Amino acid sequence: MFYRRKVILGLIELLGGEVEKLRFQKLLFLYAMKKQNPEYDFIPYKFGCYSYSAKADMNTMVKKGYLSETENKYGKIDSTNFFQKLKSEDRDILNQVVSDYGEMSSNALIRHTYLNFPFYAIRSTIAKDVLPAQLFERVINATPNETETTLFTIGYEGISLEMYLQKLVRNNVKVLVDVRKNPLSMKFGFSKSLLKRYCNSLDIEYIHIPEVGINSDKRQQLETQADYDFLFAEYRKTTLSETSEAQKQILSLLNQNKRIALTCFEAEPCQCHRSHLANAIQCLPDFNYPVKHL
Repeated sequence: MFYRRKVILGLIELLGGEVEKLRFQKLLFLYAMKKQNPEYDFIPYKFGCYSYSAKADMNTMVKKGYLSETENKYGKIDSTNFFQKLKSEDRDILNQVVSDYGEMSSNALIRHTYLNFPFYAIRSTIAKDVLPAQLFERVINATPNETETTLFTIGYEGISLEMYLQKLVRNNVKVLVDVRKNPLSMKFGFSKSLLKRYCNSLDIEYIHIPEVGINSDKRQQLETQADYDFLFAEYRKTTLSETSEAQKQILSLLNQNKRIALTCFEAEPCQCHRSHLANAIQCLPDFNYPVKHL
């Protein structure tokens, strides 16, 4: 079993074997905020801090018989003591979280997380009702509001879905342009249908433009930067010279929405075609905007 799932089960054990769904996300979030490298990252969702990855793991554990699920609660079925299988430092943090917050009501937990971590409340549909006006200002002040027209690029290699989405939200990106030829991924959340759904949940539009992508078979045997340079030289000579309309479409999206991001897999822009695509768009007439690699 993945260690991160043991953390979830250990937390539920400390809570007496069951937990309300809303309280679970808040308590797991408070645990994550106390760790330098937490097992789960979170996004600012309509109910505050939320982890799609944790929810996916909960769904898997329900299917495998570790947990039961009702409309509002999760219950632990498996009799194994997973808490004792955790690292001592993680057991200490979980104990502290349950000691400090385990008896709080859902509403109290919501207020606590909104007040102390206002960024995660910026998409909340209830923040204004939960917080007094003077305290709601914290949420307003935490809301990204940069409006300068900017072309971003972003890769998802090496980061979680939630940290990826956080980067988009923190930079006030309005449209994500997927420039993969085949928008499929073994990594959770990054295949086309799911990525579109998760972007839309944060009011980010998702658009797929496969014409500017690179066939996967051409990406084999890439071991050195020289290999990448050879691939991208061919990409500039063929694909970029043949997709002027698609590039104009991206520029039009930028002009309309001001802040858009080109996305593919690689973390390093120099090892991804998105940087060469961005350079080509920069060369289009009337392009006078910054390009930033997230």
